[in-house]
Parts: sequence; C-alpha cells; structure tokens
Amino acid sequence: MQYTLMEQARKRRNRENLVGYAFMLPSLIFFIGFVIFPMGMALVTSFTDYSMTTFNFVGFNNYLRAFKDPVFLKSTWNTIIIVLVSVPVVTLFSLWVASVVYKMSNLSSSFFRIVFYLPIVTGTVAVTVVWKWIFNNYYGLLNYVFKELGVISRNINWLGDPRYALACIITILLTTSIGQPIVLYVSALANVDPSLVEAGEVDGATNMQVFWKIKWPQIMPTTLYILVITTINSFQCFALIQLLTSGGPNNATNTIMYNIYYHAYKLNEYGYGNAMGILLALLIAVFSFIQFRLAKTDNE
Repeated sequence: MQYTLMEQARKRRNRENLVGYAFMLPSLIFFIGFVIFPMGMALVTSFTDYSMTTFNFVGFNNYLRAFKDPVFLKSTWNTIIIVLVSVPVVTLFSLWVASVVYKMSNLSSSFFRIVFYLPIVTGTVAVTVVWKWIFNNYYGLLNYVFKELGVISRNINWLGDPRYALACIITILLTTSIGQPIVLYVSALANVDPSLVEAGEVDGATNMQVFWKIKWPQIMPTTLYILVITTINSFQCFALIQLLTSGGPNNATNTIMYNIYYHAYKLNEYGYGNAMGILLALLIAVFSFIQFRLAKTDNE
C-alpha cells in the first residue's frame, strides 16, 4: 500500500514537472535560439575573418588587431569614462532623490516617480531629437540660455567640439538612466524595517548614523542591482552615439558598441566585430565582479 502511494506521488510529481517544462519550452527555445546560439557563434567567428565572402580561421589575430587599433583603444577609453562617471552619479543622485521622495505622501511620491521614470518609457529617438535641438550650435536652447546669462559670448558647437561632445553624451545618458534606480530605491527605502529605525533614533543615533548603520545594509541588494544594471547599460551606450555624433568628432564619442556596429555592419568585418564584442563582454564581467566583491565586503 505504501509503495503504491509513493509510486502515485512520484508519477504525479513527474507529470507536474512535465507540465512545467512544457510551459517553459517556448521561452527556452527562444533563449537558446536567440541568446545561447548567437553567443556561441560570436565566440567561434571571433577567431575567423568572417565577412559576407570569407570564412577563414585566423586564430587570435582579431584580438591582437584590437589591442593595436588606436580607434578601438580610444573607444574603450571613452566607454570606461562613461561608465566611471555615469554609474556613481546615477546611483548617488537616485539614492538622494529617493530618500526625499519616499517620505512624501502617496500622491506626491507617485507624481515624482512618474516624472523621473518618463524618459525611460519615452522612445530613445524622441529623447535624442529633443537633446539634439537643445545642443544645436545655431538655434539650440542651451546656447541661448548661456548667452542670456552671460556665460558664453558666442555659440558653441556642443556635439561637434571634441572638448564637449563626450560630456554632452554623458549628460543625456544620465537623464535617461535615473528613472528606474529612483523607483527601485523608493521601494527599497519604504521596505526598511521601521522598528529598527525607531530603535536607533531612541538610542540617540543621528540621521546619518541611522542611514549608514540601519538603512544602507538593508538596501544593499537593491544598490548592487542598480550598480550592475547601470554599468551594463553604460557599456552598451550606442543609440545616442549613432543618432547624435556617429562616434565623432575625431572619435571623441566613439564607444566599443558603436565601433562594433561600424566594423560589423558598415565594413562587413563580422569576425573582428565579434572579437571586440567578446572583449566588451569580458570588460563588463570584470566590472561586475568588482562590484559584487565590494558589495560582499560591505555586507561583511
């Protein structure tokens, strides 16, 4: 009798597992076909001179070429600057805004979350068109305001001057990257155990001590997620570059992603483009590993 019950339970469990796998199958097929397989092909073709007409094994020549290519090195440096500036600024600014917003009433909090999240749900092209008008060197709003305030005496070609172009790209990236972190931080701060905060205040802890000793450890998982996602998005900055500067002027705004696009889809050098893609993936992995290690150290 016991054996029969165990056998029935095992069959029921197998049937439930089969149903679960059946529901997973469409997503699994999509994941394998459009994520795993392309990643494998990118790795394989990075060791070839694959283009529309050739497919020859060249070993590590593409990787050696990348490290000797001044344009790739410049684009790598630009990408790292974007990451090093945007990630901490987005994280700190989002945390500061969220620490104010989450204390508001539900109506006010919802309003500000919508305001900051709006650039994300707005199309990238639409946002870029607006910023292109703002930075226009003839009739742009920024030149007009600065001239009225006496900051500048003549118009500046913001996107056409190597001294300002990358800073303009970073500014646009910041405005389109803070929405999601603010929403996440508002939720994380609202879920902090209020009893611990009250206990700290009763013991005479200052606002900074309450934040650093009580709130910060509890929002660390959210912070880690924001750091990793913002890092990946910053490394993959492409649409702004393509629509505004095409990597110019003089490669001042060229990034690894745009360089990959240029060589793969403009010059048909798919092997070399995939090699740069693999290097980009490794660079993202290194930055993410460092962030995980630092977060683990903070938790300890």
